[in-house]
Amino acid sequence: MKKFRQVLHRKKQSKEISLEPRNESAPVTIPPPQDSFPDGVKVWYTPDDATVDICFVHGLSGNRDKSWRGEGLSTPWPVAFLPSKTPKARLLTYGYDAYTVRRTVASSNRLIDHASNMLTDLTAVRSSDDATARPLIFVAHSFGGIVCKAAIIKSRNNPEPHLRSIFECTRGIAFMGTPHRGSWLADWARIPAHVLGQVKSTNYYLLDVLQTNNQYLESIQEGFLLMVRQVRESGRDLQITCFFEELPMPRYGSIVNKDSATFEGYNIASIHANHSSMVKFGSEENNGFKRLLGELVRWEKPQRASSPDLPKPDETGMIPAATLGPPASVTLKDTSIGSKDEITGESKPDPSSFHQSGSGHHFNVIGGTQNNNIGSGQQFFGGNFNGPVSFGGSSSDK
Repeated sequence: MKKFRQVLHRKKQSKEISLEPRNESAPVTIPPPQDSFPDGVKVWYTPDDATVDICFVHGLSGNRDKSWRGEGLSTPWPVAFLPSKTPKARLLTYGYDAYTVRRTVASSNRLIDHASNMLTDLTAVRSSDDATARPLIFVAHSFGGIVCKAAIIKSRNNPEPHLRSIFECTRGIAFMGTPHRGSWLADWARIPAHVLGQVKSTNYYLLDVLQTNNQYLESIQEGFLLMVRQVRESGRDLQITCFFEELPMPRYGSIVNKDSATFEGYNIASIHANHSSMVKFGSEENNGFKRLLGELVRWEKPQRASSPDLPKPDETGMIPAATLGPPASVTLKDTSIGSKDEITGESKPDPSSFHQSGSGHHFNVIGGTQNNNIGSGQQFFGGNFNGPVSFGGSSSDK
């Protein structure tokens, strides 16, 4: 019995010793860091004689490459299809971390932060390539359209000429399922996280903005339409087309309905796809692609005609006036109303009879100034959201 206990004791010691590292100098394996989110501007394609930039902006939970990749394609469809259709266009894509929910940590950036970053990054790329005065076209999906509107308004009111150039050079915007009046899914998305069991972090700032009838979102829309109207009245050409989804998303239905995705007085067209797949064209024969392409070609042609080698002089040596497109860059006098500029909050003469004051981001709307969430004006807060919801992407985009 005594010998048995001695043997058992030795076995326990050997087990305890085996738990210790055998070689203290052995290297420790450290997991590689996760790749940073692919944000900022990426140049997809550059022709030798580019006369226009086309910039693609994805939506919530999207990706600057994957959100535009159709079924069966190894590259984004703009790279696969557009160079032969719009040969003078440089193709750009903009990425930003707009994941509203994460299993780790979600970005805390607000709409204004994404708009500011987009304005700064796009200006920097165009400046470095000596393309500051080049005409610019946007194709924006879902929430990306809201970011575009805010960035252009911010550019318009910026005192720095290089940042103001984005507004001055914008020639067309294709809104693809953009929730100009919000989306019901942001209201639905109040399901508690513990029910879904997947979410550890939520960006409430973005989801609050996207709720239906959100007054901050409405103020952006009114300020944007006022800006567009003033631009057109000045004689400058600024084209807008709104595309809406025809098909529902599985389990969720229609994400952005026609009323929210469009506005009166501007071109409207539908895409026979759901909210996510409406920007994932897999073929040049897709009717949705053809509809969007028709707008891009129409907007790009005037810029192509005004390039140095086009149009050709007639027999008298003169260039026919009818063939000339709009000027490459137009500087407008700032006629925005209200005591503060949209987004920037710069002081302006206030002809309005209604005024709300306070610190924070201001958006001019007809009849007064709207404060965004802080200051002495009204405050707007959305409902709590704790569920994994995607407006502008799908699991395949991540």
